[in-house]
Amino acid sequence: MTTFVDRVELHVAAGNGGHGCASVHREKFKPLGGPDGGNGGRGGDVILVVDQSVTTLLEYHHSPHRKATNGQPGAGDNRSGKDGQDLVLTVPDGTVVLDKQGNVLADLVGQGTTFVAGQGGRGGLGNAALSSARRKAPGFALLGEPGEARDIVLELKTVADVALVGYPSAGKSSLISVLSAAKPKIADYPFTTLVPNLGVVTAGSTVYTIADVPGLIPGASQGRGLGLEFLRHVERCSVLVHVLDTATLESDRDPVSDLDVIEEELKQYGGLDERPRIVVLNKIDIPDGQDLADMIRPDLEERGYRVFEVSAVARTGLKELSFALAGIVAEARAAKPKEEATRIVIRPKAVDDAGFTVTYDEIEEVYRVRGEKPERWVRQTDFNNDEAVGYLADRLNRLGVEDALMKAGARAGDGVAIGSEENAVVFDWEPSMMAGAEMLGRRGEDHRLEAPRPAAQRRRDRDAERDEAQREFDEFDPF
Repeated sequence: MTTFVDRVELHVAAGNGGHGCASVHREKFKPLGGPDGGNGGRGGDVILVVDQSVTTLLEYHHSPHRKATNGQPGAGDNRSGKDGQDLVLTVPDGTVVLDKQGNVLADLVGQGTTFVAGQGGRGGLGNAALSSARRKAPGFALLGEPGEARDIVLELKTVADVALVGYPSAGKSSLISVLSAAKPKIADYPFTTLVPNLGVVTAGSTVYTIADVPGLIPGASQGRGLGLEFLRHVERCSVLVHVLDTATLESDRDPVSDLDVIEEELKQYGGLDERPRIVVLNKIDIPDGQDLADMIRPDLEERGYRVFEVSAVARTGLKELSFALAGIVAEARAAKPKEEATRIVIRPKAVDDAGFTVTYDEIEEVYRVRGEKPERWVRQTDFNNDEAVGYLADRLNRLGVEDALMKAGARAGDGVAIGSEENAVVFDWEPSMMAGAEMLGRRGEDHRLEAPRPAAQRRRDRDAERDEAQREFDEFDPF
């Protein structure tokens, strides 16, 4: 059974926003007390959070579809809907978030680092929030926006200071077991280690992490064996340690050739040329192993490598190796630039930025309107409600969409699409038609909600109407 997964495809969907409510307040002796529809609740976000107690992406391998809860719709009596609950997904330290095209969206390093993978939809406004001096009784509310849904790829890159690389059965697992408290599976056959093992080493005042990277063989950088699956785990290390087997039983192998093969694979993978290298000649407790180590050590030192002779079984040479690695790690940490405090970057919009664009799509033969506001307004509109459609027309007209269409050459009857090709609202444009208020009359004004006139005023108005009617009758002469 799989127990370690370092790459998964995750399908996330944030919660939808709740719809606003169109309601009129009613009570005894006041049946029409004004709009009181509440707003819809916000949809929940999908948030990735680094948790250092999590070491694998196995949970998402088994259940890759994750969805946050929706916001609740608003209700009468000015009751807003409940917000959807955010869905928090814990990931290991060192997780990289990519889109389907392989573009990096976030690199999550450090306990508590967060990334919003899916933004929850906004809740729609109720008719109480839409009312104004000119729109006293809106008979509509705005719809909630759908939550963001997308497919992302999570890749785990082990956060370690030291990476042990080498052929299978070179002794990497044995070495990490004696340098730290890690307890990896150890055996004398190839590919014993199927997952990266991580251990913590203390050398003097320096504490660092060490990982063994399994599966490196010729062709690993092109996907042969297990190498391509785990080469990403060496990317974050400060130092590479070549573990060479000086007591190999294979006649066609020797430590120097093994080193050249692994170096070629690292070169093909790329991005590791500047990392310092150390060579560890392992298994010197075997007589032939010591003899071979004495033979090849001068050649390796001529190449510029620092060479250490160790025996994981006899625990020989481990202290010198541990302190040498601690020194390199300390230097690497000191050379890293200090993290600056987060600065707020303000990018004001250009003075001529209208907030939308109008282009002509020759394939679909429509004028396409794209922009955050127009597209959001369309999503919020209930097209079964004429008043809501008129309100949308008012907003688009105030934004300048109609003027932009005229400048782009649109004529009466031309198709206009608002939104992307996959999800656009298309209508025939009539430039002579004014926006919604003129189309639908005095929208949102209900004479039933007007304040009652005093009795004396009603009598004066009634008398004035009677006098006007009598005057018209007297002036009427049928002959």
